[in-house]
Amino acid sequence: MAAVNADPDVMRWIGDGRVQTPEETRRAVERIERTWDTEGFGLFAVELRETGELAGFTGLAVPLFLPEVLPAVEIGWRLGRSFWGRGIATEAATAALRFGFEACGRDRIISIARIGNTASERVMAKLGLRPERETTVPGNGTAVRVHELTRADYLARPRP
Repeated sequence: MAAVNADPDVMRWIGDGRVQTPEETRRAVERIERTWDTEGFGLFAVELRETGELAGFTGLAVPLFLPEVLPAVEIGWRLGRSFWGRGIATEAATAALRFGFEACGRDRIISIARIGNTASERVMAKLGLRPERETTVPGNGTAVRVHELTRADYLARPRP
């Protein structure tokens, strides 16, 4: 994940847009592991089925950076640039949504995208998430759009 987090093209859509050092990535992985222990959910590694190569991650997190949406749970994903545009984010996030609604029993899952991140918003639309509001992240002033999917809408969706 250190290589993905060090790529400016990937990170321009994340947080304040700056790349992460290997040490910052290591600390982030430790936080992810603690979230599994405390919340019962977290992020999953996304690996290519054919090769086992690490493409990135997807999963559920508590979006502490945007207090106005709490107590929401957010679905998110981050893939290395070479994995973009291949349907990998949609496939992986579909499994994470299933986990959130079916295994964790969530009633609502949100996703947050920086305004202008049309690729992630396309994935959100494919997953059935609908735009809910636009707002600004208090910590860095980033304009974002919040999308949501309720359990009722999830259950009403056609299954592949």
